[in-house]
Amino acid sequence: QVQLVESGGGLVQAGGSLRLSCAASGRTFSMYVMGWFRQAPGKEREFVAAITGIGGRTYYADSVKDRFTISRDNAKNTVYLQMNSLKPEDTAVYYCAIGRSFGLVTDRRGYEYWGQGTQVTVSS
Repeated sequence: QVQLVESGGGLVQAGGSLRLSCAASGRTFSMYVMGWFRQAPGKEREFVAAITGIGGRTYYADSVKDRFTISRDNAKNTVYLQMNSLKPEDTAVYYCAIGRSFGLVTDRRGYEYWGQGTQVTVSS
């Protein structure tokens, strides 16, 4: 039974920081891409960041590239998202995801497993 559990979401003031964690269980995902997506009310789910299992190559949406950092700990089967300089526009439900990508690192179709999501709210 594969399960992804996110934590670290919450309410923060604009300019503040949050660190999201996503712990996977059920199998080892060292060779899989791990990523984060987010969805704001009335909007499509969008790509935020991803990191590959081999080489640890990172990918970021332009809107977060200079503020967010993705990392992973394969020994713990966990992916993290450090979010700094948060803006109200970052308010969304954040989902972690794992998949083999098949060349779709920034597309939800590249991911097979999804967490339940964690709410991030940034107030101005």
